[in-house]
Amino acid sequence: MRPAKRKLDLSDSLDTIYDQIERLKAGIRAKVEHPFRILKRQFGYMKTRYRGLTKNIARFTTPFALGNLWMARRALRQA
Repeated sequence: MRPAKRKLDLSDSLDTIYDQIERLKAGIRAKVEHPFRILKRQFGYMKTRYRGLTKNIARFTTPFALGNLWMARRALRQA
């Protein structure tokens, strides 16, 4: 839940725990969504096409590999 939607009293210990849990979930969510943002913005994959399972796997395996290279480009330059 977004912080503005939560009606928590942070002086209460249970509400403080709920706030920490929501912050942890948001951090995990951000890390999971980042590779998808790279794919969508850098490589132009804005729409999903359903053309069969084999074609979808082939279509997204390569861009995810390129996305990993894109995110690791600084480390690769220094090596």
